[in-house]
Amino acid sequence: MMHKALPLRRALALALLATSACATAQSGNGAANASATPLAGPVETQQGLVQGAPGKLAGVTVFKGIPFAAPPVGDLRWAQPAPPAAWNGVRDGTKWGNACVQPPAPSRFPPNSATDMPDSPPMSEDCLYLNIWTPAKSAGEKLPVMVWLYGGAYNEGGGNAPFSEGDNLAKKGVVLVTFNYRVGPFGFFSHPELTAQSPHKASGNQALGDAIAAFKWLKQNVAAFGGDPDNITIFGESAGAAMDAGLVGAPPARGTFERAISESGAWMGLGIALMPTREASEQRTLEAAEKIGKSSLAELRALPAEEVAKNFRGQGMIVDGYIIPQDLSITFAEGKQNPVDVLVGSNADEGSFTRGFGPPTTLESWNKGADMRWGGLTALGEAAYPASTDEEASAQASKPFSDTMAWHMRLFAESQAKIGQKAWLYWFTHEPPYDEGRADLGAGHTAEIPYVFDNLAAPRTYPAGSSVEKMAGNPREEAFADQVSQYWVNFARTGNPNGEGLPQWPSVTALEPDQAMLLDADDSGKGMWLNRAKSALYDAMYEERVAKPLGIQSGE
Repeated sequence: MMHKALPLRRALALALLATSACATAQSGNGAANASATPLAGPVETQQGLVQGAPGKLAGVTVFKGIPFAAPPVGDLRWAQPAPPAAWNGVRDGTKWGNACVQPPAPSRFPPNSATDMPDSPPMSEDCLYLNIWTPAKSAGEKLPVMVWLYGGAYNEGGGNAPFSEGDNLAKKGVVLVTFNYRVGPFGFFSHPELTAQSPHKASGNQALGDAIAAFKWLKQNVAAFGGDPDNITIFGESAGAAMDAGLVGAPPARGTFERAISESGAWMGLGIALMPTREASEQRTLEAAEKIGKSSLAELRALPAEEVAKNFRGQGMIVDGYIIPQDLSITFAEGKQNPVDVLVGSNADEGSFTRGFGPPTTLESWNKGADMRWGGLTALGEAAYPASTDEEASAQASKPFSDTMAWHMRLFAESQAKIGQKAWLYWFTHEPPYDEGRADLGAGHTAEIPYVFDNLAAPRTYPAGSSVEKMAGNPREEAFADQVSQYWVNFARTGNPNGEGLPQWPSVTALEPDQAMLLDADDSGKGMWLNRAKSALYDAMYEERVAKPLGIQSGE
């Protein structure tokens, strides 16, 4: 709610700021740059005034560290987000808000981009902040809004990651937003006392609640930054993509966004499976709490954040009973999900990063693992992934990971098309260059992100660490990044990725069962997707492992 006592103070703050800017303009070049910024003055939100700064590209203004919810600390640890407090004066919007508590990974390649960069902010439970890049010259321009949900296995990430900086997308005519949601045991935590205290008798999925709070804040405030509150597109990758799909199916999220993009993940996660339940998550919490002798909610809330992070694991997106009231495979099968347009897909080599896990695959080990992989569907599995040599077995080993995800993404697109929404399916087949000495993961997990953000010069995110040096400034790679990012922007603007100068992208309803829109630097367009044998395998797997246990009737 807008703070009733603030207008006079805001007016005084604006007057003082204008006087200061005028004086500075007479004294040097710094003010000349500020005066050239489209939104040079403070922007008024419902909580107070915030001052941004020029972005990295001319004509873009950046506002960092704006609180969209109250700090989830003390008695608010593990609570669903509460409204943000108002502030007096002009808030400094030139610095990142705190990153959410999570495990750093400075020695990994790529490192944790939210915590291990030179300008990474400190970590804290007080971390519910968002960032806005806008090309608007004034409020009310009604530009499409794109809101990024980061990946990171529900365990890491932040809106400050350099790969997701929004200057280049904003320059294409959108208001780009990143935000922090709680991760690990702070964002995905169920406990019987939390459930009992909840008016909805639910607990868990705090991170999804954070996302809904961010979307609602934007509905109320983004017009002041030049955005259209009635044209919000959420987009995310991996865990963020799964959350996107979860939010498409979540009743409390209805009306908070109009479109969704999911890159490499949907409501079943990265595969085909039942969603975890709140009851099972509560049991895991109690088992972990018993080991440290602190089982009550009060005792757990009194623990330092470091102890929570050390002793508990995030439980991921679950059927919590409120945000996700039932397994979303039922929701989507029955056509009860939110009526939003979607653009979804995955990468051809999603599973390539798993090649280094465990011993090399041989024909013998591949054949021995058939029952574990396929269960009663072994004959279909062997038909889909034939191998007669060690080399063939090794080549097949990571493909089921990739293909399962591709099948899931098509199910998502087709589910939205069935309820009359615009739906678009892609398969990212482009293989970016990798530096010598680094694993060549092909079109691996996260490989599309630099192209989506048109940020080829930014540090990469785990695991597909493609080459900055070989991509930034490379005409072929830059042209492809411009193409992919323009598709995403076009979809956010109209619900249709197509536009002048772009290869034609057919809707999912115009594709044959073994076709998808292939995204590739040399030949984007409709092309071959999974073959019929693989589709038959995953159809049967879904029926056996999801549909039958949930009572979903064929054809729903």
